Amino acid sequence: MMQIVDRRLNPKSKSLGNRQRFLRRAKAEIRDAIKDSLKSRKVSEAEGSEKVTIRSKSLREPTFSLGRGTGKRDYVLPGNEDYQVGDEIQKPQGGGGGRGNQGSADGEGQDEFTFTLTKEEFLDLFFDDLKLPNLVKVKLKDLKAPKAARAGFTTDGSPARLNHARTMRKSLGRRLALRRPSLDEIKRLEDEIALLEAASPRDDKKITELRSKLEHKIRLRKSIAYIDPLDLQYNRFDRVPKPSTQAVMFCLMDASASMTEALKDLAKRFFMLLHIFLMRHYREVHIVFIRHTSTAAEVDEETFFRGTETGGTVISSALDEMLRVVKERYSPADWNIYAAQASDGDNFHDDMPRCMDLLENEILPICQYFAYIETTHGERFNDSIETPVWHGYAQVGQGSKVFAMRRVSSPGDIYPVFHELFSANGIAA
Repeated sequence: MMQIVDRRLNPKSKSLGNRQRFLRRAKAEIRDAIKDSLKSRKVSEAEGSEKVTIRSKSLREPTFSLGRGTGKRDYVLPGNEDYQVGDEIQKPQGGGGGRGNQGSADGEGQDEFTFTLTKEEFLDLFFDDLKLPNLVKVKLKDLKAPKAARAGFTTDGSPARLNHARTMRKSLGRRLALRRPSLDEIKRLEDEIALLEAASPRDDKKITELRSKLEHKIRLRKSIAYIDPLDLQYNRFDRVPKPSTQAVMFCLMDASASMTEALKDLAKRFFMLLHIFLMRHYREVHIVFIRHTSTAAEVDEETFFRGTETGGTVISSALDEMLRVVKERYSPADWNIYAAQASDGDNFHDDMPRCMDLLENEILPICQYFAYIETTHGERFNDSIETPVWHGYAQVGQGSKVFAMRRVSSPGDIYPVFHELFSANGIAA
């Protein structure tokens, strides 16, 4: 008995070979699944692939079928021993005492479809339509501007781009290959003919042969041009992308003892996502990582996310460190400066006036954008309860178009906050 095994990769014979088409169809479901997976996703796995689960109902294609309440349909079910085609089956009687499975509260079944997104697909969906906010400077309207660069040679172009050396080299090679007679060869034949004509007795046969040979060389020389259009070589220039602007993103994070591990995890998640976004979309943008306790220091990416040192809380030290780095390496006249700060909202009380002064008078005037993310516990996530930093920054940020403040209290809040702060449509402070 012949058995047919369907080994096709596409489910239910649907034409899903085009993976991008499938992702477009299920984009909304996949995006919701990614937001859910972020709640349990580790920071170190932010750039990895992701296995997501969506409802298979959303993948079904519309089909035409007979209505359930009308019409006659013929079935032959596997394992049937009692019925043949054409037999009528009585409707089952109600009132059975069997116990069924528990129903779904929302009416949706549990039929799910699980597949794995690649790293690129995961990040593309996560950062869909995200851009750096308020790229208002003319220099940042396009991070890459075309610049003419040498790209070899071509056979056509303007006279100003003619490469004389390569043109003459190619002309010489062609003339040698086609054996174009030189003027010296023709001159020698003319001299030889003149000597034979002056000799006595004359060798008319030899003179005729030489005249024929001379005419052939003259015709050949005329037919083989000294410089042919095919010999012309012009310098070729292609317009290649070249960074025309400079932007720097400062990432400031509170690593003091008042930051619990849960709050540090929230801050780390936000900055990891921010770091991935910047490196994917703006490869010419510099990123500066600054951790602070009672003192601040510029650190590398590994130390920024995984450092273990703790201490008191003096936020002005991070702002001072940022200004120091700006002064040393990133002049506001040449660089577009962006900054994002994460903190639990606690700070040394006497330090807040200095923080507000630095932010209002020195940092915001040189920044294109400054985002403050406050990581809070659930019970503190209340507009009526303000931390010292939130209260002070709110006064500074009133009316500012380059400053925004948001709160996150759980990993699930990070995606909407991140999307809101860095949406392509701008920021509502």
